[in-house]
Amino acid sequence: MRYLTFSTADNPTPRLGILHEGRVADVQSLLGSSAPPTLLDLIRSGGETWRATAERLAVRLADLHSDATYPVGDVRWHAPIPRPPKNIVCLGLNYASHIRETTSPDKAMRVPEAPVFFTKAPTSVTGPFDPIPWDQSVTTQVDYEAELGVVIGAGGKNISRERALTHVFGYTVVNDVSARDLQFGHKQWFKGKSLDGFCPMGPVVVTADEFGDPQAKHITLRLNGEIRQDATTGDMLFPIVSIIEQLSRGMTLEPGDLIATGTPEGVGLGRTPPEYLKEGDVIETEIEGIGTLRNRLERRT
Repeated sequence: MRYLTFSTADNPTPRLGILHEGRVADVQSLLGSSAPPTLLDLIRSGGETWRATAERLAVRLADLHSDATYPVGDVRWHAPIPRPPKNIVCLGLNYASHIRETTSPDKAMRVPEAPVFFTKAPTSVTGPFDPIPWDQSVTTQVDYEAELGVVIGAGGKNISRERALTHVFGYTVVNDVSARDLQFGHKQWFKGKSLDGFCPMGPVVVTADEFGDPQAKHITLRLNGEIRQDATTGDMLFPIVSIIEQLSRGMTLEPGDLIATGTPEGVGLGRTPPEYLKEGDVIETEIEGIGTLRNRLERRT
């Protein structure tokens, strides 16, 4: 299943939808008021409800007429989970190529021995086609980072590597937008990663059963049509099973938790000299099997 969150001109309340044959269907319209109204509600309802909902949707979608759905261009797309209940957990330095491009020539490249975790504030989340707000009085070094996002479905603590993927509800696309001057000026990454609108996400969450092997997906980022990042998730230093295993040691993961798994080479910081985003730049972030974010950098105060 390919779940999304959307609203319409006649009903501005964000609600759970499903992408079917290039059109958007309202889950509650298909299944009635007993269906979960939001994606977070569905995730928190547990595995039996996920399966029952998917089965009921499959039956309804098989006989669905196009007049019962919306064209994708006629709806407002929101982030699949517009307001995560907790910070988004992120991975730094999870691709060797990215470590290499951001290491000074006079320093030895250091590959981490364990995952490097940090977080982004939930208020940084924005929709897959929304503008990225840029306040020049706060930062002058805005950068992009294409990442595969993992949505936890079944919570747990001390999750084994062998069972890790059974705890995943699905996958999405994340652009870990970064204010590099804040990131390095504060000597830690939280503030520079957490400005409002600095986490475009979506356009859908593809359920784990449909997505397949998360370590065999192409990841691409285009800046104004030019390819800047082009890699595969198989290049991760710490694959998703290792991330979940190590993150959950002594720490409970909960349904709806979001994990951004790190970015490959090609960021603006890694260019010589560094090239940061400019007003009006359009960033397209794509992951095979999920879809594409398209966000424009807009100056705001």
